[in-house]
Formats: sequence, structure tokens, C-alpha cells
Amino acid sequence: MARYDFASDNVAGAMPEAMEALGRFNTGFEASYGSDSASARAGDLIREMLDVDAEIWFAASGTAANALTLAALAAPHESVIGHRYSHIATDETGAPGFFGSGVGIIGLGGASGKIDPIALSAALAAGDSPHAQSPAALSVTQATEFGSLYTEEALAGLIGPAKAKGLKIHLDGARLANAVAAGFDPLAIKRLGVDVVVVGGTKAGATPTEAIVLIDKTLGRRFGARLKHGGQLTSKSRFLAAPWIGMLETGAWTQRAAHANAMATRLAAAMPFPINHPVEANGVFVEMDEGALGRLQAAGWFVYRFIDGSVRFMCSWATTPEAVDELTATLKRIA
Repeated sequence: MARYDFASDNVAGAMPEAMEALGRFNTGFEASYGSDSASARAGDLIREMLDVDAEIWFAASGTAANALTLAALAAPHESVIGHRYSHIATDETGAPGFFGSGVGIIGLGGASGKIDPIALSAALAAGDSPHAQSPAALSVTQATEFGSLYTEEALAGLIGPAKAKGLKIHLDGARLANAVAAGFDPLAIKRLGVDVVVVGGTKAGATPTEAIVLIDKTLGRRFGARLKHGGQLTSKSRFLAAPWIGMLETGAWTQRAAHANAMATRLAAAMPFPINHPVEANGVFVEMDEGALGRLQAAGWFVYRFIDGSVRFMCSWATTPEAVDELTATLKRIA
């Protein structure tokens, strides 16, 4: 039987704090479609964490949360700049274009999932043309798809020039918990002038839930209708909001991400294969030939080759030291 411990950080169940809050709010009768007490409380906790006066909605899918917010930032004849290996560019099956009625993606290069400032400068310098989808927004990912982290200064070096050109800023925070646990200050999001952030709950250890934080509150006009149109306005909205209460009231959102990061560090320290990207969050990406990958899978560990050719190992809130040690023993045997 295959083991999926390290296949992703979304293969684990939900953390106890999230489940406790779900049970707590699974009583009595509540208003629906985001007007419930759980949504109000969760929204307040997220606003407090980011120190923003923002409109907050919840979605069950990171893909939908990203695509619907990008659709609010760019018109169908416009585009969004992001890393060429970002989730919006490689793993969302054209959802930004679908929800945005044709919104394009301009994919730029850069090491370990971080946008190259020189490439961004060139993209921003390109003039408008009736034959191209000019950029209306910049999307950055923290932590990146390769587990690397932007410093606040690095993000400012991207966001500042983009905003100077009139672009709106979207932050994909599917693994923001891991970035915060590694030292990224969540208050930097406000300082940097981000307009929209999707704060990840699912990969952090919740049930399926993502928080859409509209820091630019003008984007909130008819956003509920946008969610409804996209099939993401959940009637029993308290069940999307409640896990956030459990995670944020207790600090578990960050604390359990710190554990996931520590397990990745433990794995990296014992890894017998070359590591391709800095291990700064909860992922380890290694150089491994097909023979070794086949032997690892035959030994019962399910992992796969990632978009850059690396073999990816992801740690979660539920990863144990014993599982890391079992995996590394197998890796050393097959190396």
C-alpha cells in the first residue's frame, strides 16, 4: 500500500484545533452565505492578524479563490503577471482565464519560484498594444511553489515598480502560514500595498477553506455575486469560517506550520540526493533520476516529479519525525 505522507501538504487530515472549532459552531441555527457569527469572528481574527481593514470572504478552493480575485483585478482583455511556475500559471487548468472571461497570464522566470526583477522591469516597460493583453495586476506567491521565501525587501522591489505602473497586487498565500512561521512578518502585506491576499487554510491543516482578503475594499463591490456566479458562495458558510477561529485563536495556524517547516529541515539534513532549491518552508526538492524514483515508489512512498524536474517532498502539520526517519532510511538504501 502506497504511503502519501510526503506527496503534498494537503494529504493530511485537519488539525485538532480546526476540528474543535467546527464542532463548536455545529450547533443551533445560523444565517447563511457569509452572514453567520463564525464568518464574522473569523474575519475579525484575520483582519487582526494582518492589521487591515479588509472585506473577507471564504472559498473552499484555492484555485477558485485565486481565479475569482484575479478576475476582479484584470479585465478580459488584460493579463496578470506572475512567475511561470506559479500555481495560477501551471496548476489551475486555465481557471483565471475562465473566471476572468479571458484574462491572460504573463509568466516570468526567476530562481526557485521568485520573479526575476529584471524580467519584471522588461514586462512593465512594454507599451500597451491593441494586439496584446497588457498587464493589469501582479501576482506573487509567498512561500513560493518551490518552498523559497521572499524577504519584504525583495517583494517591495517587485511590488513598488508594478504599483508605479498602475498594476494591482495579488498575493497567493496558499502557504503563507509556512512563510510566517519562517519569519515573514504578516504585517508586511499591508506595508507593501498588496490589494488582495488569498490566505491558505487547506495546506496549513484546515478542512478545505481559503480566506479571500480584499484589502482594497473597492474590490468588494458585488464580490459576493462574483462568488455566487462562480459557484463558491457556500450556503453553510460557517463551516468554511469556523476552522479559522480554531487555528487563529490558538495560534495553531503558525505553530503547526513551524512544525511542518522543521520536518522539512530534518528531511533535508539527512537527504542523500542533491537539493535543488533552498529549504526555507516545508518543501524539499531534489535531483533524482528515474531509476531511483521508481525504486522509491516501489518501496511504497508516493512522490512525483515536479514541474521543474525535481522530485518534491512536502511536509505537513501532521508529519512525524519517525516518518521522516523512515523515509530517509529508504532514500539512503535506494541512492
